[in-house]
Amino acid sequence: MLSALTNIYKIPELRQKVIFTLIMFSIFRMGTHIPVPGVNPAVIEQLFNTGNLFGLMDLFSGGALSKFSIFAMSITPYINAAIIIQLLTVVIPTLEQWSKEGQEGHKKTTQVTRGLTVVLAFLQAIGMSIGLKDAILNPGIPSILIIAITLTAGTVFLMWVGEQITAQGVGNGISLIIFAGIVAALPKNLQKLYQYLQAGTINGFNIFLFVFIALAMVVLVVMIEQAQRRIPISYAKRVVGLRSYGGHSSHIPLKVTQAGVIPIIFASSVLMFPVTIAQFIDVPWVKTVAGYLAWGTPLQTSLYALLIIFFTYFYTAVTVKISDMAENLKKYGGFIPGIRPGKPTEDYLDHVLTRITLAGAFFLAFIAILPNMIAAMTHIEGVYFGGTALLIVVGVALNTMKQIESMVVMRHYQGFMK
Repeated sequence: MLSALTNIYKIPELRQKVIFTLIMFSIFRMGTHIPVPGVNPAVIEQLFNTGNLFGLMDLFSGGALSKFSIFAMSITPYINAAIIIQLLTVVIPTLEQWSKEGQEGHKKTTQVTRGLTVVLAFLQAIGMSIGLKDAILNPGIPSILIIAITLTAGTVFLMWVGEQITAQGVGNGISLIIFAGIVAALPKNLQKLYQYLQAGTINGFNIFLFVFIALAMVVLVVMIEQAQRRIPISYAKRVVGLRSYGGHSSHIPLKVTQAGVIPIIFASSVLMFPVTIAQFIDVPWVKTVAGYLAWGTPLQTSLYALLIIFFTYFYTAVTVKISDMAENLKKYGGFIPGIRPGKPTEDYLDHVLTRITLAGAFFLAFIAILPNMIAAMTHIEGVYFGGTALLIVVGVALNTMKQIESMVVMRHYQGFMK
């Protein structure tokens, strides 16, 4: 493994990319410690020590939210904007046309996504500033505007950092920023475990059980992330002039987790909305509903799992075009052995995708409610080890390692991954 790692530094281009990525990580981590002016961070930090959904948001921001730093909103508005644009591509003809124009269309879509990111970030920053007005040292419209502009600027800067990593570094920059935020919380969680052990709150068996579950979940997530159903494809031989085409076999890889973590993000946003509203509205029935939907209650956990399953099917149906897949196969002379081209192929692919999506949906639901199960089994509170974070970390790590592997192998060195 050590010799494989040294292969990275034998390639000047790859070495520069890795160093550039690490520098961008350093800038991100330094920004999480720069406080927003005019705010008392101690008041805000009290909201993020309960391990609830706000704790999950703070985890994704690398602790910037609990410190209410300039990166408090992290890259979340950009992710929301990208998801919205992707969903709107189905219903807006212009966006659909851009998606078929290759690189030029991608540039146009990126510009729209950036603009929507600024709008969403500013609206979210205004909402956060008003909702957390008790922490503002000098409450008032000027202070709220200054805080909102600062938070929006932080998100836009992170968006730029992510794009720079994608262009000049290694891996997907946006994903790596979230990855860095999650990994940065590891030392703090280990410190909490040590403090609990010293205080006698937990014992060695609790630690062993926690570590065992963590390792088992890493193995499970890696297996599911790599799992795919390969549909065999054969191409008929065609003769065009003096050249022959086709006559070979291939496959269509359909991932079990085709939707990734997007369904979890959707479901958590829907359930978090009434709880967030209840914090700022003093209405009895709103408070009652929010109480039933509080993080970890039986109703919230059940709805959370059902919404994740629903959004998994919804997002997969939006992003995976079965009809286009079947049409392209027919157009280029490909067919599934034993299945007629056209409508029968489309029906077969839809049937297979529906079945594996069900398995992926149940896996995502299990991963999302995992923190509650771990807390109940190990009696360790306040140490967030969520399946959602683990899914992101493993997925980003695997994709980044594959990209490095392809660059190493392309230059005739021994591979990075064994």
